[in-house]
Parts: sequence; structure tokens; C-alpha cells
Amino acid sequence: MSATQLAALARTSDPRTMLRRFLALDAVVTGANGVAYLAASGPLGDLFDVDATLLLILGAFLAAFAAGVGLLAARPHPAALPVRLVVEANLAWAALSLLALALWLTPSTAGAGWTVLQALTVAGFAGLQHMSLKARQDISS
Repeated sequence: MSATQLAALARTSDPRTMLRRFLALDAVVTGANGVAYLAASGPLGDLFDVDATLLLILGAFLAAFAAGVGLLAARPHPAALPVRLVVEANLAWAALSLLALALWLTPSTAGAGWTVLQALTVAGFAGLQHMSLKARQDISS
């Protein structure tokens, strides 16, 4: 993705703002997913054919992770190390989601589709955050 495409997606050409926006979007989407798992673990467990307790645990983790990413996004200049940790955590989540689907889980079609969709979304956030961090570092050099 070019710098122009990244700026258009973020609706800004300022790399600091770009990074904060992609972190904030990640926090909102992850937080919404976590709250949904916490509030509706039973119905979602039935729909996805996944244990409701697993969804409760994942929901708590996602809500806490989203809060941390949201705090990072709220900083005027998010430090590079915590941003890298978010990127790496997102990549790990995406990879583990697909591994779980292939090796451990036997969800419904809706559950399998949801797992792939959220893994791709999270990997996309990681890519956008990584490119924004790189752009920010390039202008700082």
C-alpha cells in the first residue's frame, strides 16, 4: 500500500494522526467484539457452535486488550515499543485464530466464517498500524 493510499484510508497525511486513528479503530472494533462475547456468550456460542465459556474468556481478554489499545491511541505520541507490541499481538491473534480453527475447534459454518473474518480484520489492523508507525518514524528521521 502506498503512502497516498494509507493517507486516504486514514483521511489524513499526518503519520502521527494516522497511527492514532488506526489504533483507535482497532480498540473500538476489538472492544465491541469483546463486549459482544461477554454479553451474549450463550447465543453466540450456539450460533458459532463454540463453548460459551471460551467466548466469555475471550471476551474478557478482548475487552482488556481494547482498553489498553484505546489508552495508547489517546496518547498524543504513542511510543513505538507499545505500538509494536500491539502489532505483534494482533498478528499472533490472527495466526492463533486460524490455527485453532484448523486444529482444535469444530465450529458451525457461521463460526468458521466469523473466525476467518475476524482473523483477517485483526491482521489488517496490524498491517495498517505497522505501516503508520513506519511512516511516522520515516518523517522523524
